[in-house]
Formats: sequence, C-alpha cells, structure tokens
Amino acid sequence: MKLCILPANRAAGRIAVLVAGAVTLGAAPPASARVTHMTITATESPTYGGASFSAGQYERIEGKITGEVDLNDPQNAVIVDIEHAPRNANGTVGYSADFQILRPVDLSKGNHRVLFELPNRGRALVLGTLNDGKAGSTTVSSGDAGNGFLMNQGYTIVEGAWDISVGQGGSGFGVTLPVAKNRDGTSITGVTTEELVVDFTATPATLPLTYPATSADQSKAMLTVRANYGDTPIAIPATGWAYTDSSLTAIQLINNGQPLKFGAPPSFGPTALYEFTYIAKDPIVAGLGFAAARDFAAFLRDAKTDDAGVANPMAGDVERIYSFCVSQPCRTMHDFVLWGFNEVEHARSHHDGRDGDHDGDRDRDSDRHEMAFDGVLNWIGGGDGIYMNYRFAQPFRTHRQHIARWTPEFQFPWANQRTHDRVTNQTAGRLDRCRETDTCPKIIELNSENEYYSKGGSLLTTDTAGHDLDLDDTPGVRYYLLASAPHAAGSAAGICQQPQNPIVANQVLRALLIDLDQWVSSGREPPKNRVPRRADGTLVASLPQSAEGFPTIPGVTYNGIMHTGDLWDFGPKFDDGIATISPPILVGTPYPVFVPKTDADGNDVAGIRMPDISVPLATYSGWALRASPASETDGIKIVDGCDASGQRIPFARFKADRAAGDPRLSLEERYPDHATYVNRVTQAAQLLEQERLLVDMDVQAYIAAAQAAAVP
Repeated sequence: MKLCILPANRAAGRIAVLVAGAVTLGAAPPASARVTHMTITATESPTYGGASFSAGQYERIEGKITGEVDLNDPQNAVIVDIEHAPRNANGTVGYSADFQILRPVDLSKGNHRVLFELPNRGRALVLGTLNDGKAGSTTVSSGDAGNGFLMNQGYTIVEGAWDISVGQGGSGFGVTLPVAKNRDGTSITGVTTEELVVDFTATPATLPLTYPATSADQSKAMLTVRANYGDTPIAIPATGWAYTDSSLTAIQLINNGQPLKFGAPPSFGPTALYEFTYIAKDPIVAGLGFAAARDFAAFLRDAKTDDAGVANPMAGDVERIYSFCVSQPCRTMHDFVLWGFNEVEHARSHHDGRDGDHDGDRDRDSDRHEMAFDGVLNWIGGGDGIYMNYRFAQPFRTHRQHIARWTPEFQFPWANQRTHDRVTNQTAGRLDRCRETDTCPKIIELNSENEYYSKGGSLLTTDTAGHDLDLDDTPGVRYYLLASAPHAAGSAAGICQQPQNPIVANQVLRALLIDLDQWVSSGREPPKNRVPRRADGTLVASLPQSAEGFPTIPGVTYNGIMHTGDLWDFGPKFDDGIATISPPILVGTPYPVFVPKTDADGNDVAGIRMPDISVPLATYSGWALRASPASETDGIKIVDGCDASGQRIPFARFKADRAAGDPRLSLEERYPDHATYVNRVTQAAQLLEQERLLVDMDVQAYIAAAQAAAVP
C-alpha cells in the first residue's frame, strides 16, 4: 500500500521513463519551451487617470500569450499527463494564458524590476495588498493604484495566468490548457471526489463538478454529508440526488418524499460538508500552468519579439523578476520550485535569434542555466503544495482544518531544507531540484497564525518528528510569522462565533519587498528568521489550553481544534500523479503539528509583532471557530474551525467594565493616559523600522492612528 509519495522521486521516475521512450523512438533533440506569440488586445496609456508617480505615469497592456513545451524535455516530463496531450504540428504541446502589464510609460524612470503576480483564482491582489488599493486589476481594468507604493518604487507589475479553475474570456486571468486523451482519442477516465462546503449564510442549489461524469448511472457515484470534519460521513441514497442535466457537470438534491439528514431540496445546507465521488473523464493537463508562468517570465526578461515579430513590451529593461502571491498561488510557487520549473536553460531563452541581451554579457552557452524568478515573496503559503500536478487536478481546493482534507496537497516534503521522513523512510527537501542546477531563487516566507491552526504550517520549520529545523542552514530563505494574524482579514462575525480579525500584512510586505530586492541585488541579508520554535517554548501543542497560553475569556470558546498531520493512501499509481483511491484512506496522523504560544492576553509571543500586538487594544487570534446556527439540522453542534478567519476580542476600556472572570487588563490599567499609549506605539513602530520590517510611511500611519484613538 502506498502510504506517502515523495514528489521529488515521482518526478525522477517520470523523467527516466519519458526520456528513455524518446531515445528509443529516435526523437529529435528537445525543442525550446517558450512563448511563441504575444497577442496584445488593449493598451491604456496613461492609466490611473494620468496620475504621476515617482516613476512617472503608468500604462496598462493586456492580452494573452501562446506557448509551447516539448513533452520529451526532462524539465517538462514531470508534468502529469503531458504525454497524453494533443501535439502541435511540430510535436510540441501548446497552451495560452491571459496577462496584464502595468509599466512606467517611460521605462527609464522605472527600477527595471518586474513584480510578477500569480493571480489567486484569477484575481489580482497585489495592488490591494502592497498599495492598499480598494480593488484589484482585472483583464479589463488596471485597478486602484491606492497609495502608489509600487509605482513610487518603480516596479513593473505583471499578472500571468496559470490556474485551470479560471477560463479565458472573463474578467479574471485565465488559461486554456489541453485535455489529456488516450492515444486512440478516447477519453481518459478515473475516480475523483468533489467537495461542497456549505455554511448557513449560503445554501447553494447545485454542486458543480470540475470534470464531467462518464455516466448518468448513479450507482457509479456516491454522495455523502457531514457537519464537522471529524464526523462520520452519511451516505445520501441515489433517490436523494440527481445530475442537473445531460452534461453531467453538476448535481442537485431532489425530494424523494423523505427528509434528508442535511439540507432540503432544492438547497444544500445549512452547515455541512458534501463529498461527491464519481468516475470523471477528460482531465486537463493542469501542470502546464507551471510552464506558463516560467515561460512568460523568461520571455519578458530575454525576448525582443515573439515568433511573429510582435515586440516584447519589456524588451531590454528587465534586470530582476520577483514573484508575488497571496495564499493559493504561493502553494503553487512551492511546487513550482519543487518540480524544478524555476530553471530556464539559456539556450531556450534565445529562440530564432530574436532575443534581447539586456545586460550585455549573456552568451549562448547551452549548458548554462538561468532562473525564471530571482526572488519569491510568499504571503500565507503555509507549508504545503497544491492539488495541481495530478490527473483530475483541482487547484482551487485548499486544505484547512474543516475543508478539503482529502486532497493530496499535504505531502512530504514540507520543508525547504532536506529532512528525513521517519514514517515513510524518505529524505528530501523542496529545494533539492533547484539546488542541483543552482537555480534556487531567494525566498521569503511570511505566514499568519492561521496557517498553523488550519494548514499544519509548523511542518515548514520542523521535521516529521516535530523537532526544530536549523533554519539558518537554509541559505537563501527567510521565514517569518506575522503574530496573531488571520489568513483573511475581516470584521463582522459572519459564519464565525466572534467578530473577525482585521489585521493585514500589507505594511510588513512592503518592507519585505524592499528587503528581498536588496538581498537579490546587493546581497544585503534580510532580517533574521522570526518564527515560533520548539526549543524556546514558543511553538507548542494546541491542547491543553493552559499549555498554549490562550486565556480563558468569558463568552469565548477555545477547543484547540486544528489541522492534523495526516497520512493518506491514494492508491498504487500515486507515484504517477494518479489517485485511484478517492476519497483516499486515512492511514493515520503520524506527523506532529504545533501552534504559536500566546501571552496572557492571547496574542502570539513569537514572530513579527506589529504595534497592534505589542501595544494591544484587544486579543487577536489567527484562528476562529464556526458558529452553530439555531436552525442547524438536528441541532448538531459545530465544533470546527472557521477556515481562514481569526477573531478580535477587545479589552474593556475601563477597569470597572471588565467582565467577571476576564483575566485581561483594561485599557485604563494598561495605559494610564493617552500620551503613554501614543509613545508606546511610536516606539514599537520605530523599532520595527530599524529592524527593516516597516517603512517610514507605515510608521507614520501607526503613530497617526494612535494619536486619533480613544485610549484609554
């Protein structure tokens, strides 16, 4: 029985088989993997209403790229099902992807650096994050420039699509990737599982399927439901559900005259996890999304024109390319590096003699390797990968304590440095392949507390026995915890028990981008790692509550529930990226996972403590619990985590207002007067600036907010 698969070994196996096959067939030498055509569909110059920044005015260029890869090239042979993809006339496999470029009108005024965002489910988040913008850019809009931080730094901002969950032709950044077929042209089929997460605020009428079912025969499928992840799934009989139409791409509940355990036709709900297992057909070769990002970065850096003579808008300007991502695409970047996609061979980046030589010292040494990305800035990527380089991939899924726990994104190796898995007796690290070719980018990993509770995030910095890794022994990588932060900021309770946590990482990310650029460009090291550790007692088990340190607050539940270190059996073909057991069999939870320890207020002790945490007005947690609505079916108690949310539990303003039993001091007891509070916030913000974890604009914003606050 296959208990766990090492992706690095899986990659090596695929390369050996496919390359051997190419030699046997007398295949031609590998063709270049590259962007062949750039189609520009619109240009807006200037954009942002003609506003001028330190780098002058900006313009927007949108369109799509078309690319091709050689399926016999070892760098592409790791893509699952690429051998089943349709071929172009020259024997390559093609794809297309949306893009957008926001660049200075006068490139000479820019900093000659590209910030390449991998969109999150087709959404551009970089301007909303680094510029505090109100809305992200789309394929038809440059979005909101916000405070103009990136433009004042002189960055060119690029969106490059990669994700099969988003098709082309809409407002999101989408891709068109080929469908894998058998050699005789018939459909490839296989078992797969879909999940529908239902909460009381939304009760959908249908469960859409990622891939069409092969048959309308309901005996070949199964629908189950449960309220909490730890509950036993309840099978819904075939009389209780049906496909919505003959396309077999969605299901619905139906009224068979009997009440259902959960939900009531025509809606799923009210709070439940529905899992639908069926025989699907026509898998998309989703791993080509890695190649799309790699090849577009290489094109922007090196090409003068595409094959048809269309000019590269960035020709001759690009000195550095940094990837940026929020959440889902950061897990994509984890696997991008793991599978070796950051390697761009020098020979590939100079096709047909049309490519630029922006730094004047490149040669045509085909043995020389280049990087797609010089640096990687990951925000809330956790310690796992993505459900992408698999047959019947579903890259929009994400493991959390409550949802998508059956998906294969949670796989050894988790850490960047090499570790030994005592359970499966394997040794590997996420940087193994790029170290072999000297193509590892500089990497900054910033995570919230939520990643520890919801995604087993401690495995990024501990081994599979639960021991601290020597993070200083991971050259080229920095690790930070944003103390007490959620995965996604909010304010209202929504589906959670308490008001949500509004802390964002924007301020720290601005500083870390500057740190990353200095690290790559001049070798100046970023600030030291700041994460909780087992050795100093700041990384602990979530239970008992006294060990974790979270205070007992009246009206606030703490149950310690979190993502566990699971081991799954996906079947004997999992080495090839094919799950034949779905949902997989849970073998056990042998991998220890931990959470950050808190202080007496419930705020994290370790990590980057922003003034909100070091000079607090409330308890902030990166975790939260789901609410149990009064209408919950059969009165079931919901005990699971509230996914990406955290919570904010304010301190009482005055001592007399403290609730009975609340151990947390009031604002009056903490800050005897307003000036004391302002001075402490000022000192905390200025210290972070000295440590290169805040920039001056954000220091001043913290001070201004403190001055305006009603404290005590």
